[in-house]
Amino acid sequence: MRYALYFSPPKDDPLVGAASLWLGRDAFTGETYPAPDHERLGAVEQFDLTADPRRYGFHATIKAPFSLATSVTEKDLMTVAEDFAARTPAFEIPELVLGQLGRFFALVPGSLHQPLQDFAAKVVKSFEPFRAALSEADIVRRSPEKLSDSQRANLQRWGYPYVMEDFGFHMTLSGQVPAERADVMKAVLTERFADFTGRPLLISGLAVFTEEARGAPFKVHSWLPLAGAKS
Repeated sequence: MRYALYFSPPKDDPLVGAASLWLGRDAFTGETYPAPDHERLGAVEQFDLTADPRRYGFHATIKAPFSLATSVTEKDLMTVAEDFAARTPAFEIPELVLGQLGRFFALVPGSLHQPLQDFAAKVVKSFEPFRAALSEADIVRRSPEKLSDSQRANLQRWGYPYVMEDFGFHMTLSGQVPAERADVMKAVLTERFADFTGRPLLISGLAVFTEEARGAPFKVHSWLPLAGAKS
């Protein structure tokens, strides 16, 4: 069993519905959906290009998946998570946009938003006592030779390269898209998520996701409203 601390809008949020239909699975309910068929992007290709984010469920990584340290239990984790959420105010990202990060697409902030960076860093630090140390195989899997110095340091200290100054909030919508299909994917996603881009995104909760075994689909264990947000 692994746990992860992710951002997701609440279960019934329209963005969760739209993203779940696009990815083909709802991490809250476990329900699966056939791939949508678009005139420029067939269902088979779309299903293949969303396979990786489908397993993880629609989310933004805050604290990446980790095994629990031997000194703690799931109950301990949930007690602290509930207290953390109750004490941490909800806030807004001023603008959500469609971004291309390397060869994959995601919903990202329109610009660096320091309250978001601070929130992510606080989550990573607050839940570090619950994380079991990485194995050598875990470290090798991250290809540390391809990381920057700060990312390698993050991997050693926090168990994940893309935290603190290297954190970039993103809600993944595709796997690796071939360069010759990137323009098509961008056009399709621009159309499908037009109702959610160019406007603020409320960071209203912290979600605890679980992975029952390595490679299994991630599921929402609990969605915890932040202070001032509706559950």
